[in-house]
Amino acid sequence: MLVFLDTEFTDFLDPRLISIGMAADSGEEFYAEVPFPDAACSAFVREAVIPLLNQYPHAYCPVTEIGMRITAWLKIIKRGSEDVEICIDYQTDWDLFADALDNRVPPWCKLRHVGRNINELLRYAYHKKNGLPEHHALHDAQANRYAFRERPPVTIPSITGSQ
Repeated sequence: MLVFLDTEFTDFLDPRLISIGMAADSGEEFYAEVPFPDAACSAFVREAVIPLLNQYPHAYCPVTEIGMRITAWLKIIKRGSEDVEICIDYQTDWDLFADALDNRVPPWCKLRHVGRNINELLRYAYHKKNGLPEHHALHDAQANRYAFRERPPVTIPSITGSQ
């Protein structure tokens, strides 16, 4: 199972979670917003991210509950003994996810970098077609799910001493 993860955070230098969105390839979705230090937000976050908050009822989650809510949701959508691949296109998303779980990521959750598998034109088209702004954690996770295209692994030919 693939779960596309996106987060919004205060700034790049000292990122603190603002919101987290997850979109499973099976259709299930998770979204939460947590309290954050307003003073720590960059100008970009104040302009592009904060105005998009408070649009979903019941999205607010105390920091002390976020890990429990994420884990409970992942357990609900998990298919039997199958691993859940947490798909990210930016490392900070994983770091904030792990931090929200108090670094107790379930062993059946595996990190997968999918940046090279996200078709940026499809991602853009998803936002446009659905009238959804970028820089909202759930919308961006949904767009990544839509724009994801499996690619064969990159193989590097081995170099041998024989000619």
